[in-house]
Amino acid sequence: MTRATTTMGAVLAFGFLVSACATPDVVSVHKIGDEDLSCGQIKEQFAEAQDFERKARKEKGATGTNVAAALFFWPALFATYSNIEEAVEAARDRQEQLKEIAAKKDCTI
Repeated sequence: MTRATTTMGAVLAFGFLVSACATPDVVSVHKIGDEDLSCGQIKEQFAEAQDFERKARKEKGATGTNVAAALFFWPALFATYSNIEEAVEAARDRQEQLKEIAAKKDCTI
């Protein structure tokens, strides 16, 4: 194996590692059984969705993984930021979904 091949393999492996580690979870907007939730369960689910949003926003900063992605494998950084936006949007949509269910049941969040 040539040195260039070894180096390219190492860079690609590092890029895949970085892109895999730096992505926040994307919450499901609609879940089976949402309509059957009690007011207390809706509040819990709403708090969980807020937590997902907060965690996703934290990933957007200059984390070590994001800095490494920018330096060594910049496409991973674009993938990370795209996933972050998707996670934030899904968490917001989940919160709106839960607000609608809460309003139908006269629950306060």
